[in-house]
Parts: sequence; C-alpha cells; structure tokens
Amino acid sequence: MTPQGGILRAQLARKTGCNLETIRYYEKVGLLPAPPRSANGYRVYSPELVQRLQFILRARELGFSLEEIKALLGLDGLQPNACNEAHDIAKANLAMVRSKLSDLQRMEAILAGAVADCESRDFCGCPILNALSASALVAQ
Repeated sequence: MTPQGGILRAQLARKTGCNLETIRYYEKVGLLPAPPRSANGYRVYSPELVQRLQFILRARELGFSLEEIKALLGLDGLQPNACNEAHDIAKANLAMVRSKLSDLQRMEAILAGAVADCESRDFCGCPILNALSASALVAQ
C-alpha cells in the first residue's frame, strides 16, 4: 500500500535500511520533520523526506554528529557562504575521523602483539590478559 504522494514509515525503513525506532528518534530530535498523516492516520513520507533521511543516514555513516547534521541540513546550497560552512563542518569531522584512525591503529598494534605472543607462547602468563591490564596499556 502506497498512499498518494508518499510511502509509509515501514516502507521508508525498508527502502533506506533504517530502523523504525531510529526514524522516530530523528523525528523527535528534529532531524526529520513530522510527516503529514493520511486519512486513516498513517504517516506519509514524501520523496523529499525520503531523500532527507538518506542524507542523514549517509552523514551518520561518515561520522557526523547529530548536531553537525542539523547544521548541514540547515544550509542552503545556493547561498554564498553555505559551502564554506559545510567545509568547516566536514574539516572538523575529518580531523575527528583521523584521530579515531590513529587510536584504532594503536589498538591494533597492542592486540596484534598480544595475539602473536599468545600464539608463540614466548611470554610468561597470558599475553592477552596482560595486554588488557592498565599497566600494560600505559607501557605501550
């Protein structure tokens, strides 16, 4: 069942791969405006709202916070300063992603070393449990 001019929430969830509760949450926090309701009371999502949700989901995949997404959604691409504002938001997000990558690389090195020590058994005690101890992490 597709109402005139849009789709129902369950269809929106299937189409975008977004959880129903997440769609409700995005409406609650103002990322998605409340859609109009059909005569029988169902929420009807227009193609524009589908596109907006896809924008939100893609931004989340790229690590943007909800506040950053709100700011990006508030920009008008035809305004002269919009691209500069989007650039600033994306640049800050890129710095955060790079920081996370650095943290993940450090974590990988610690875990790879612990697994290798465990497999070679050239280590006294359990290398994995030792690597998880606070003193082992600080020493790395």
